[in-house]
Amino acid sequence: MHTRIPPQAYIDQEWFERERDLLFKPLWQFIAPRTMLDKPNAFVTRTLFGMPIVVQNMKGELRAFENVCPHRQNPIQLQPHGVRPLFCGYHGWSFGQDGAPVNIPFEDTIYRFTPQEKECLHLRRFALETVGNLVFINLSPQPLPIEEQFGADYLAYLASASEAFDSEVIMTTYDARFNWKLVYENLRDANHARYVHSRTLYQETRFQPVINEDNLALLRRMERAGDITDRGQALAALRSFSTGGRDAPLEQEPANAWHPLVERFRDRDGEHHDDYYNWLPFPNMHIASANGGYSFTIEHHIPVSPGRTEMIVYYMTAKKKRPYAASAAVLHATMMGADKVLREDIDVMEDIQRTLHPAACHASLGEYESENAIIHHWYMNLMEGKFVL
Repeated sequence: MHTRIPPQAYIDQEWFERERDLLFKPLWQFIAPRTMLDKPNAFVTRTLFGMPIVVQNMKGELRAFENVCPHRQNPIQLQPHGVRPLFCGYHGWSFGQDGAPVNIPFEDTIYRFTPQEKECLHLRRFALETVGNLVFINLSPQPLPIEEQFGADYLAYLASASEAFDSEVIMTTYDARFNWKLVYENLRDANHARYVHSRTLYQETRFQPVINEDNLALLRRMERAGDITDRGQALAALRSFSTGGRDAPLEQEPANAWHPLVERFRDRDGEHHDDYYNWLPFPNMHIASANGGYSFTIEHHIPVSPGRTEMIVYYMTAKKKRPYAASAAVLHATMMGADKVLREDIDVMEDIQRTLHPAACHASLGEYESENAIIHHWYMNLMEGKFVL
């Protein structure tokens, strides 16, 4: 079967901008692990579709603002993360919990703002939700409830998994030259691991592609029914795209010297499992545990342009039973091991991106790829304006 998504969806700037407005701005987007924001005045900054964002711990409460001072448009926080008050270093303005300036040096003598002008000096604020140890924001002025995007059961599962995360986190960033959609398609393709990761990940976990007959039957019904035009139906389908949990059994029982030093994740049945875990919150996030819940990786795939994706990757172990001296070395080793696998995927996706051109054929999908085909059907209906999120 052929995908409904044309090559323009991966390479065209106008398409990218429409995708930003129709898909990403209405949806909740991951921003950072909650543990990075636990201290008073802790912050993280990100740029989402050209919008500079700061999430700041304001007296124990997390707030999300546009990271731009309303005076002269200087970024308020300059680093990707840190601990610092919400203070603009250009002219000394500082801001409070509601985003209003609480101190403008020499306000009465050199600025002389009228009350009406001062009312316009608030930082633009965005909706924020925490799900366990995961922080999400929404760029829409009227955000849909986060349960409408993910479903209450899935949110509970994400919360329980993320609450196993330790507070010590390291992160790295890849400037990848491919369209973000290639990532979610790749992550939902169990067949590529035996070829792309034959010497790395596939030696530890033998992912097996299977044909999901229920998904295939659903796809056939969707094709017969035609376009999705009902918003309720579209949201129900959207919730089904976020999946995850135990994926495939590990080839060997995980056994590293540091494993007894952490509280291994227990699944919803209360048990430990020697499985590779994959959680895939749609559209652009991936959480994995390659060792049955002893450590975790979060990938955040931020679209930058049609052919460029910023991949921010976080690494943490399960919660420590007590501090131990080698914890930073453990995280570094985890990051270096994961880097090999990530670069194998990046190389393939960048190769694909280089081959795409306006007259390219639509991709041909096998029946084991029915999940991607369902998402493609939904996505094209959204992009064609058949429904609005």
